[in-house]
Amino acid sequence: MPTIVLTGGGTAGHVTPNIALLPALRDAGYDIHYIGTQEGIERDLIESEKLPYHAIPAGKLRRYIDWQNLTDIFRIKLGFLKAFFTLGRIKPDVVFSKGGFVTPPVVWAAWLRLIPVIIHESDITPGLANKLALPFANHICYAFAETGKYLPSDKAVHTGIPVRTELRNGDAQKGRDLCAFKSDKPTILIIGGSLGAQAINTAIRTALPELLKVFQICHLCGQGNLDTNLKQTEGYAQFEYVSDDLPHLFAASDFVISRAGATTLFELLTLHKPALLIPLSARASRGDQILNAQSFQKSGYSLVLSEDDLTPETLLQSINKLQTQENELKNAMSEWSDRDAITDIVQIIKNAHK
Repeated sequence: MPTIVLTGGGTAGHVTPNIALLPALRDAGYDIHYIGTQEGIERDLIESEKLPYHAIPAGKLRRYIDWQNLTDIFRIKLGFLKAFFTLGRIKPDVVFSKGGFVTPPVVWAAWLRLIPVIIHESDITPGLANKLALPFANHICYAFAETGKYLPSDKAVHTGIPVRTELRNGDAQKGRDLCAFKSDKPTILIIGGSLGAQAINTAIRTALPELLKVFQICHLCGQGNLDTNLKQTEGYAQFEYVSDDLPHLFAASDFVISRAGATTLFELLTLHKPALLIPLSARASRGDQILNAQSFQKSGYSLVLSEDDLTPETLLQSINKLQTQENELKNAMSEWSDRDAITDIVQIIKNAHK
């Protein structure tokens, strides 16, 4: 039986594509292990999949001067050493890395042990973790066609992003029941990312009285961001984070307001959900979400509202525009040719260790 180690973490977007691969990897006969951090979101998500989970230290990779860089250097070194010995115990035939701060030490250790490595880049431009891992990888799979120009042609393979098949099988009525929605008003699903989005949360809740005149609101607001004052508000449901029931919430939603993480974008595209994207600003990121959102807007799949321009008023105006252009957006998404990313990636994995 071949053995594979999956790694990736920090946000759900670095984990859910790995989860999407699990059924196909199991069907192919792989013994699957996962390397992640001790306290990251990946631990809960992966342990619910009943996989062996191996935790290693991980230091944050920063592009700016910060005193914590000194302590994180030691965490990265410790993570590398633990990954090296963990891989020695598991003896995998191949490593598949989805990105995030935890992954470079795993990739480096795999390279040193002569284990084939495949990495996946979701965003248009490679993130720092994948840039550090790229020289040690055999192949890099990528999601956006535009990404190819940033990658070495001898390693790059355009696969798209693995999307969990269960997302297509949601039950709209179960979604409405989860939210206790009883009206026939259209439903907006708000996705701020697994860590939440304070700017979006504030704008939504400020505009809530106006929104509830027309819509029902299902709000995924992030850990620690529930507003107890809104618990009994009819037509408004809030959750910190949803995993298993997410397909039902998608099925129940008519529109989506979301950050522009690549995994979520391709899930919306697969499900043909008209969306208003509010990408993380360049002040708080390297600007990858802005590029992702611009690509989707250019293709006619989504509308975009800059976080710098986000106010309750601009939010309401953009939602009105989203509702007006619903059919136009759906038509553009229906013309998209869905890549079978799962089949393509699993075949690359198989070929890597023949």
